[in-house]
Amino acid sequence: MLNKKTLLVALIVGVVVACSVGKEQKSESTAPAPGTSTVKPEKDRKPAPAFALKDADGKTVTLADYKGKVVLLNFWATWCAPCKVEIPWFETFQKQYKDQGLAVLGVSLDEEGWKVVKPYLDRTKIEYRILMGDATIDQAYGPIEALPTSFLIDRNGHIAAAHSSLVDKAEVEGEIRDLLRVSSGARTGAGSVAELAAN
Repeated sequence: MLNKKTLLVALIVGVVVACSVGKEQKSESTAPAPGTSTVKPEKDRKPAPAFALKDADGKTVTLADYKGKVVLLNFWATWCAPCKVEIPWFETFQKQYKDQGLAVLGVSLDEEGWKVVKPYLDRTKIEYRILMGDATIDQAYGPIEALPTSFLIDRNGHIAAAHSSLVDKAEVEGEIRDLLRVSSGARTGAGSVAELAAN
């Protein structure tokens, strides 16, 4: 009897481990594992997919509107508990680094759309711009399989770092500071913005 129980426990553990490994491998194909993201070298950065989404006022917002800025692009939802933990951090980053060229954009993936997002914004008064996501941006940046998921886009419009699930606040702030410092040099100053506009 003991042997059967032991075998049963071993079988269950094996199935759990196998499922966990499979899930991790799937996540690696679309988004980084939590806590493993760092700023990529410039040569390894890929262009961030373009998008055109509506904000809460009905205005169309595009990634091109933020040329020359470092963009923290955060995918979230009103029902997502870790998202609510991050939002105050992102508001702090927006306040602290806005004048240095940081822009924080929140992209809601709530299935009910503005019907649930606008009341949430009325209650919480999020201090950075919120956009309504769609299937196109979901696929372009993923597909997004976990919320929250965040991307740091450098001043040249390339993805410099990505985070799946709750971010490490200190790590993300360090990445932001690195990108702002690197991007404020002569090589990525006003001249590079003009070059981007010409392309």
